[in-house]
Order: sequence, then C-alpha cells, then structure tokens
Amino acid sequence: MRAELRRFGELQMPVVVIDGFSGDSARVTLIAEALAPFPAQQGSLYPGVRRLITPADPDADHYVTESCQRAAQFIASAFDLDRFELLEASFSMVTTKSGDLLPVQRAPHFDSTDPNHLALLHYLRVPKGSGTAFFRHRDTGIELVTEANVARFVTLAASQAGRLSPDAGYIVGSDEHFEQIGLVEAVPDRMVIYQGNLLHSGLIPADMPFSSDPQIGRLTANIFVRGHGRN
Repeated sequence: MRAELRRFGELQMPVVVIDGFSGDSARVTLIAEALAPFPAQQGSLYPGVRRLITPADPDADHYVTESCQRAAQFIASAFDLDRFELLEASFSMVTTKSGDLLPVQRAPHFDSTDPNHLALLHYLRVPKGSGTAFFRHRDTGIELVTEANVARFVTLAASQAGRLSPDAGYIVGSDEHFEQIGLVEAVPDRMVIYQGNLLHSGLIPADMPFSSDPQIGRLTANIFVRGHGRN
C-alpha cells in the first residue's frame, strides 16, 4: 500500500488516498460479481444500483472487515479518531445516464452532517476519466455541511438545482453554483477516505458504460463508518 494525505479547500480538509489498498482488486471484483445483479435503489438519490453487504454474504463481509482493519491506521492519523464502527457497506454501480438524472442528482451532495461520519470509497472497475471531486458552494462558501448550516444549504441548493438546464448532466469541474476544490482520480484498487459532510460528487464521464453488469460498468465498494474521538 502507498498512502497520501491530501487537503482540499479553504478549510484544508483531509482526504486520504491509498493505492494498492487490497493488493488484489481482481479478487474483490469477483466477490462483487458473484452477488449480481444488484437491486435498484428505490427512494434513494444514488444514481444507480447497489448491493448491501451483510454477514449473510461471507466472502463480501470478510472483505469489508479486512478493509476496515487495513484502513484503521489511516483513519486514526488523518481524522484523530481512535476507533470506529461500521454503519453500512455495499457494492455500487452508477447506471443512470446524464439525461435521466433528477435535478438534485446533478449537484454535489453530502452523506451526513456528523463530522465523524466517514466514507471509504474503494475503486474496483472504473472507467478512464472518472473519480471523486470535492466542492465549495459559491453563494454560501460552504465546504462542510453541519447541523448549523444544513438548512440554509439545502434550501438554496435545491432551488438552484431546480433551475439547471434539462441538459445538465453530472457536474464536471466548477459551475455557476459550485467551485471544485479538489479531485481524486479513480484508479483500480485505490481507496479514498473522507468526511461525509464534505461536499462531493462522482466524476462520471458521459461516454462511460452505464451498465448494471459489474463485469462492464463502473464498480466501487462503498463503506461508511462512524468514528469516535480520543478522550
């Protein structure tokens, strides 16, 4: 493994990038393929399909446990946390084409207002030119969504999303409402760890295959944990 700590935005928020994370991403990809087809996400804003990983999936569950153990040292040092608990894990694929997005799916989002809610994103099969980007909301200057600013951000961002052109697809770079403050390129077997309240969006090339087949489409593992600080 080779790890790098990057910092983005005016707040210089930490984002951990670990290459060669599993040492055998082909094995992990085979585990994901064995769980296909992945179900559609009813009531979710995720633009694709996801397969939740549970203890009933022994190979996948072992992969999640192993991943959390591998990531623990980097979580401790970058986010000043001494322990964490698993919230949810899944294999995910973006399958919604640009023209089929809801307005809110065309803008950066956040996962939680809890600063100790962390996302562990493991790139498995990824198209060239994809990745994960991080943003600042221009009108408010918000990079981190907190309990103190969430109502203001959601109200204004929803209004702005509703006025986007019907032709607007996944956000790429900066636009009139959001400034891109950082980018992590997608590389097979790269793990990215960041706070879920940091505004972010997948970098989704318009010409990538939006297939739900994990042998063809954009395949990632998404692990969410909640950390606990040092006393």
